[in-house]
Amino acid sequence: MVEIGKTLLNSGWLAARSTEVDLTGVQLTTTHPPSGPSSPWMTAVVPGTVLTTLVENQLLPDPFYGLENNSIIDIADSGREHYTFWFFTKFPCKLAVNQHVELNFRAINYSAEVYLNGYKRVLGKGMFCRHSLDVTDILSPDGQNLLAVIVHPPDHPGKIPSTGGQGGDHEIGKDVAAQYVEGWDWMTPIRDRNTGIWDEVSLSTTGPVKIMDPHLVSSFFDDYKRVYLHTTVELENRSGWVAECSLSIQVETEVEDNICLVEHLQTQHLSIPPGARVQHTFPEIFFYKPNLWWPNGMGKQSLYNVTIAVDVKGFGESDMWHHLFGFRKIESYVDSATGGRLFKVNGEPVFIRGGNWILSDGLLRLSKKRYQTDIKFHADMNFNMMRCWGGGLAERPEFYHFCDVYGLLVWQEFWITGDVDGRGDPISNPNGPLDHDLFLLCARDTVKLLRNHASLALWVGGNEQVPPDDINAALKHDLSLHPDFEHVNGTLMRKKIAVSDTDPSQYLDGTRVYVQGSMWDGFADGQGNFTDGPYEIQNPEDFFKDNYYNYGFNPEVGSVGMPVAATIRATMPKEGWQIPLFKKLDSGYVEEVPNQIWEYHKYIPYSKPGLVHDQILKYGTPNDLDDFCLKAQLVNYVQYRALLEGWTSHMWSKFTGVLIWKTQNPWTGLRGQFYDHLLNQTGGFYGCRSAAEPVHVQLNLATYCIEVVNTTSDELSDIAVEASVWDLEGTCPYYNVHESLTVPPKKTLTITEMKYPESQNPKPVYFLLLKLYHMSDHGILSRNFYWLHLPGGDYKLLEPYRTKNIPLKITSKVSSQDNSYEVLMKVENTSKMPNRENQLNKNIFCLKVGDDSDDALHKFSHDTTENKLQASFFQKINSCFLWESNRSRVVEINGADAGVAFFLHFSVHSSEKESKGTEDTRILPVHYSDNYFSLVPGEIMSIKMTFEAPPGVTPRIKLNGWNYYDGLTVL
Repeated sequence: MVEIGKTLLNSGWLAARSTEVDLTGVQLTTTHPPSGPSSPWMTAVVPGTVLTTLVENQLLPDPFYGLENNSIIDIADSGREHYTFWFFTKFPCKLAVNQHVELNFRAINYSAEVYLNGYKRVLGKGMFCRHSLDVTDILSPDGQNLLAVIVHPPDHPGKIPSTGGQGGDHEIGKDVAAQYVEGWDWMTPIRDRNTGIWDEVSLSTTGPVKIMDPHLVSSFFDDYKRVYLHTTVELENRSGWVAECSLSIQVETEVEDNICLVEHLQTQHLSIPPGARVQHTFPEIFFYKPNLWWPNGMGKQSLYNVTIAVDVKGFGESDMWHHLFGFRKIESYVDSATGGRLFKVNGEPVFIRGGNWILSDGLLRLSKKRYQTDIKFHADMNFNMMRCWGGGLAERPEFYHFCDVYGLLVWQEFWITGDVDGRGDPISNPNGPLDHDLFLLCARDTVKLLRNHASLALWVGGNEQVPPDDINAALKHDLSLHPDFEHVNGTLMRKKIAVSDTDPSQYLDGTRVYVQGSMWDGFADGQGNFTDGPYEIQNPEDFFKDNYYNYGFNPEVGSVGMPVAATIRATMPKEGWQIPLFKKLDSGYVEEVPNQIWEYHKYIPYSKPGLVHDQILKYGTPNDLDDFCLKAQLVNYVQYRALLEGWTSHMWSKFTGVLIWKTQNPWTGLRGQFYDHLLNQTGGFYGCRSAAEPVHVQLNLATYCIEVVNTTSDELSDIAVEASVWDLEGTCPYYNVHESLTVPPKKTLTITEMKYPESQNPKPVYFLLLKLYHMSDHGILSRNFYWLHLPGGDYKLLEPYRTKNIPLKITSKVSSQDNSYEVLMKVENTSKMPNRENQLNKNIFCLKVGDDSDDALHKFSHDTTENKLQASFFQKINSCFLWESNRSRVVEINGADAGVAFFLHFSVHSSEKESKGTEDTRILPVHYSDNYFSLVPGEIMSIKMTFEAPPGVTPRIKLNGWNYYDGLTVL
């Protein structure tokens, strides 16, 4: 008897080009199965694409390296047959009496025929539709089963114009598929158009009755004290007799690690006729003050484990379904004050600061591990929303799972873009895909796949376009809100009784708003005009100006995204290591001329002649790739911190939110990213992390006023702001404290105008350190460090500042288990502090050394004894991790100069003896509590980093910085 449940078929696959196989599907799955990976058969990547398999077998080069993509034949030139492939595997399965099994394909691209033990089944077209085949009656009697699948590319793969273009020649828009595969201004074309079995393949074994697509909905009363869980499920009886069923739903919560408390268990009895499919709605389950799910930065992401099981009389357990579910209420509507769409979660307004998401990898090399890193990176930046762009994917359940875990709201678009569907150049596909019924089939199936995720906040018809009228009307109807969830007078809350007799869980969704397009109904100008953007380098102060953007919610605003030099070397040949030429124009502006490889990888310049002077040259002409990329990180940090701080400066008075275009690249692109395709963060990552803090102190670069941002629901009282200016000689020419401040909830408050540099003899380049702290204990709420120049100036004086030898003391502690590491670095600038009698213990700083949510705050002051420092520093980690403590170390970097230790950043590497010459030694990804940070004299900061090292590799940690250009091994 096979165990009830799901079995993944994700290994043991073979693949071969269809034109090289002279056998039929019947022959492959009966008399002539392939014996192994011998020509024309090769080891296949499933889930994966044809191109992924060819690259994995080294039959094609890595298309994301240098210009190698140009050496791979495009489907437009080869014909669809070239990328039509057979996939083959074997699996054991022998059922007991009254057991049933389905063969499931969670997604294929684009159409396929399936052969199992000589029997043929045809899968429908479309990239975003699940397929389930009842194969109970065609399993092999001996339990050894042969499976072959021939997968065909999209029907309209299109051609790539010589000039590139957004979505190529737009032919892909005639199919229901991801549109980015023909290339975009940020993406190279995918040569096979992602043909393949690109998502999960599994076997589902059940008894006579199967559970299908449960729908969970929570409704709230009495200020969220009384909560009801609504549940509807479909059940199918596959037997030839009446099934007497015991149907149960269980809700449990985790009270400690791996210890769960059952909060509710409800069981009902029902009879299902033979061959029937029925819908069953459970009675509402009541909860009193459940733990609510909150977006990142607003509270915990509480999740309950919901289990639905069906037992059949005379058989036993027939099927079971699990899901992590968060109790939360999401609403959104057009805000009358700003014209922007306003989101509320559990009744609290959420100021949206997030980013546009394409997909994790352009070749669809998707994995839970990669998804977890991707989503945690967004949470680490303090973002609270990700927009799944319409030219990409209907994202996978694993993506949504980690958004649930880390608190990222998700805006999910369907597969329409303005560029491809009626608004591009040339104008094409004005009526969208050819098969509207197929589009709606995929859309409805996607809703069922994703609707139980707490993070899913919004459905949108398309990117910069609305779907064709009939599709749009059908989506509006299918995704209409249940009456209890309609926005009325600013609230969704039911006070006494339900408005509707229909249970909300009986709707397709019923709880989330559907918006027809990304520039409609509270986004951009709300009317569909092209009023998102811009997408290039900006003057940082412009983001703060009242006239910078005229609408309440910008769904796309983007800029530069140069990675670190090590990534360039790892992803390009030496020809790609050449930095741009800086061409001086008659206007006085500079035009950057990148090399051919950078241009192919969609590089965005750091200048915009006529509007923005080159921001890298403000630091001096770069000498080489390392110098260029380091200065680019300075610009990245300033650019994206200013973007978010500028928007937050106008929180609720002018704006309800902003989404940056975009947070990452699904390939080795050189624009619009906070971490590169190898998972190394840029300076912009940490600029965003600073700017998007829930409580934040900032400098308005347009007015030079200090502002305090409070995005939380609690008033900030008895707080103070400290402002200190530090020059390049290590002195502090300006210092001021503003005490006894109160900041209301959901408010950006102007505190004071900076008097420096209006004072006498201001320094042309200087540093500004802002600290927001509690007056009671000097505990830091926010810290923000700026480097600034006088109006009309530049940062070129920072170039000779590199020669300053600033002393540091670094105390490290390592905890490890297997290949997982957690490292705590306490970094102290030990240079002499200026003598200021009125200065408080200004070097207290929060040390984020707690759990994954980084909410444990530890404070250090300069005059604390070393023993106390060590004890408090390691207390949290020693109590949280039962890991082997294998190394601790103190490193002192001597230096005779006093001043700011500027732009410090850690990186993790394999040991030199384990690397081979010039290969990339970095261990990636690494999660840092902060990086690209600076320390004034006497200041101490703690950095936590977590990572996994490859088996057998001993990690080492390097510290680089403006004053430590060559890098120092500190562990």
